[in-house]
Formats: sequence, C-alpha cells, structure tokens
Amino acid sequence: MTTPRVFIVRHGETEWSLNGRHTGTTELPLTANGEKRILATGRALVGDDRLIVPRKLAHIYVSPRKRAQKTLELLYLGCRVKFPWQEERSHPDSDIRTEANVQITEDIREWDYGDYEGITSPQIRELRKKQGIGGPNGEWDIWKEGCPGGESPEQVTQRIDRLIREIREKYHAPVIGKPKGSHVAGDVLLVAHGHILRAFAMRWAGKTLADGPTFLLEAGGVGTLSYEHHQLDEPAILLGGGFMVDVVEQSEKLGQAEGEHEKK
Repeated sequence: MTTPRVFIVRHGETEWSLNGRHTGTTELPLTANGEKRILATGRALVGDDRLIVPRKLAHIYVSPRKRAQKTLELLYLGCRVKFPWQEERSHPDSDIRTEANVQITEDIREWDYGDYEGITSPQIRELRKKQGIGGPNGEWDIWKEGCPGGESPEQVTQRIDRLIREIREKYHAPVIGKPKGSHVAGDVLLVAHGHILRAFAMRWAGKTLADGPTFLLEAGGVGTLSYEHHQLDEPAILLGGGFMVDVVEQSEKLGQAEGEHEKK
C-alpha cells in the first residue's frame, strides 16, 4: 500500500552556515562548495530508482529565501512548471520528470532570530550575560525561549502546524493506503532551513518544540517523514528509507537478463 512521505531538504552551505551565524531574514548565496554538494545530492538521491522519485511528488514547498530556492533549482527535479522566481523554465520538455507544483510559503521560512540575527551562539550567550539573563553563563534555549525581537516557539509552532494540516489534508489523505501499482503522486518536498525543518520534524511526530530535538540536519542534508502502518494518525520520522524500485519493471529486466544468459 502507498505510504506518502515528506522530504525535508536544508539549503546548501552559505558563509554564515559555515561560521555558525544565525541566518533568518538575511539573504546570502550558496558557497561554491555548497552548490557542488547540492548537485551531488541531486545525483545521488533524485531519480526513478532513488530516494526522491520526481514522478511521485505531488507538491513542492520552498522558503522565500534565495538560498533555499537555489537549492531547489540545483536538485534538478525536472518540474513541468517554471519556478515562481524565474521568467521561464530552465530545462526542455524532454527533461520533465514531475508534474508537482512549486509554492513559495512563509510557513517554512527560517525562524525569525530577531536580535540574534547574524551572530553566533557563543556571542548570544555573551550578550545575555551582559543583559543579566540566562544565568551566570547566559544560557539560551531557542526551543523554549525563542528570540527577543523575533519569534517565540509558539509562533513558530502555529505556522508549522498550519502547513502540516495542509499537507495531510490535500496531499496525503487522498492517497494513503492505496495500492502501490496505481503510481499515485503523494510525496511532498520541503526546501528550507535548519531550525525550521527540525521544528517541523518535531511537530510532525507530535512533539512540542520545548522537548528539543535530539537530531541534526546539516546544510544540504535530506530527511524523510512518513507514517507507521499506512495510517494518517500515526506520523513518524523515517530514520532510513530504501530507494524506490518498480517491481514490474525490475521483474521484466530480470527476465530479459536471464533470457540473454540462456542464449549464451
């Protein structure tokens, strides 16, 4: 039976992700190495026999930030539609691999860091010490306290939950449990940022942000969310997923190979 998934992709490396500076609203390009790594990720994980199968994508959400949009471009999914930020599609009809629409949404923009935009965690702790908050070491937990001048965990939770409801109602509920042979497109792709995608994964699994994640998502990293037992009310984090294989297609290829072997 079909069990739809959500793929979460963090944008590629930027200068600020390299040195640990919190990047919310600031626009930064990917580094040259960041672009190369995303290209490699696309080659390794996108394809008919890979983790992300373009023809099975029902919808693609992307952050308003240019670093996320560039990351989506470099994955080369082969979208029929042009990206909203481009004047025309960047590939010919022969390269089309998915009918999924692409939507820019504020719901997966990065956490608004407010006063902490552009500074590192050690700098934040030092600032808090001077302000007399966070104890003698200026301790700070974004998952419980949020950011002064920016967003609280409650505000982030509200927009994430709104998006999760939309994904489940519009794209997953209609296809979950259907026979796999129907080739139904139900997977969803999110291209966004480190903190917001970790928060998304926690809310997907029914955890509060105050629980704090015990998992990481590196720049350019890919994660998978799905369901247990083909049930919409049993969301889960998929720690390891196998690459897709079309059973009928593979059986035909195997039969051809065996026939050729017998002729020798």
